[in-house]
Amino acid sequence: MAKDRSNSQWGGRFSGGPAVIMMEINASIDVDKRLATQDIAGSKAHATMLETVGILSADEAAVIASGLDQVLAEINTDTMIWSPALEDIHMHVEARLFELIGEPAKRLHTARSRNDQVATDFKLWVRAACDELDVSLRAFQRALLARAEDHAETIMPGFTHLQIAQPVTLGHHLLAYIEMIERDRGRFADARARLNQCPLGAAALAGTGFPIDRHMTAKALGFNGPTHNSIDSVSDRDFALEFLGAAAITAVHLSRLSEEIIIWASQPYGFITLPDAFSTGSSIMPQKRNPDAAELVRAKSGKMLGLFQSLAVVMKGLPLAYSKDMQEDKSPVFEAFDTLSLCLAAMTGMVDTLVFNADAMRRVAAMGYSTATDLADWLVRVAGVPFREAHHITGQAVKIAEHKNCDLAALDLADLQGCDARITKAIFDVLSIDASVASRLSYGCTAPDQVRARIATLRGALGSTSNA
Repeated sequence: MAKDRSNSQWGGRFSGGPAVIMMEINASIDVDKRLATQDIAGSKAHATMLETVGILSADEAAVIASGLDQVLAEINTDTMIWSPALEDIHMHVEARLFELIGEPAKRLHTARSRNDQVATDFKLWVRAACDELDVSLRAFQRALLARAEDHAETIMPGFTHLQIAQPVTLGHHLLAYIEMIERDRGRFADARARLNQCPLGAAALAGTGFPIDRHMTAKALGFNGPTHNSIDSVSDRDFALEFLGAAAITAVHLSRLSEEIIIWASQPYGFITLPDAFSTGSSIMPQKRNPDAAELVRAKSGKMLGLFQSLAVVMKGLPLAYSKDMQEDKSPVFEAFDTLSLCLAAMTGMVDTLVFNADAMRRVAAMGYSTATDLADWLVRVAGVPFREAHHITGQAVKIAEHKNCDLAALDLADLQGCDARITKAIFDVLSIDASVASRLSYGCTAPDQVRARIATLRGALGSTSNA
């Protein structure tokens, strides 16, 4: 390895070297060395294309490809020497390639710029990140599906405003999160589809006069085709913003489930027992079982929202085409990927191992006059009462039950007929929480039959669950 690895890239224009502070603020290698695999893949595709169009000889292309493989091997085995003087991953690869193969390395950068190079590398990385996250999101869905199948008939309170509203099934409640995550998967898939155009060959911003074949490099790297405008090619970071936006929304969904886990694990609720693997104790209170994993996932959603905002603020004032500000694009994306991957692993583990207390859920589901809507619906359906009138009648019945300190099903028929004479003893067939849940048979609702039907559909889409 040569001792002097200083960056002579600017030697033709500048006679003096950069100040130490300038070197430090300008260097991005500590961040963008994660792009090494993508950078070398892009360089190999570029070299093959240059050979095809006659810019490189077959021998030059072969030695470049071999040298790039050796550079990647050094990076993968952690024997590469990193130097802030070389600024970024692109210059490190180019400098090391020159040390290995000499003069042919200088020809590799023909018909490209670091601007289109980094845009290509970054798109390749984000594309792979979308694919990796989809695997994790699908695993999370399958964990939720397995627990929903376990509890297709388990009754729990449904809430609005965190007030008991109507009884629902736990299976139905868990399936709601599968729907959220499915939309998250769709957002990552959409972002992936939109980013899948190759910037390579756009050069600095105006394209190149060399007879390159951009369609060839795009195909070699798995893109649908080349980007259509060279200026937009190097100045676009929408794909990074879309990735961050999708990650932020996913984190919000994980935070909402985390909040419910935290609430459900508290003693006033007692709906769940947290697994030891995802709980911690207290330094002075030996009885405590703290939902720290859920709390940390909830907290990290704030970081995810901030990461999106940080890049959006960087991009909002930039004129076309490339500005050095865009060097700050990768750090938030890398951090978002790492954070979301960790949160998904934690949430999948928690969902897999939570113990649900069905008795506690059922007990609370019967509170708060949760079948009041069933009384109103019966008046409409059986007695032909307009709903607004039925709503008023039901309110009177709830007031009587509150006065007697009992639930609606425990009222005497005379009490109910005092609210409206059209009420018959058949009303008691709908006032239990079991009857309430079973009656919700419209598509996408909480009845166990509907829950099982949706589970069967999802099982086909997601594959077998741990309980299938």
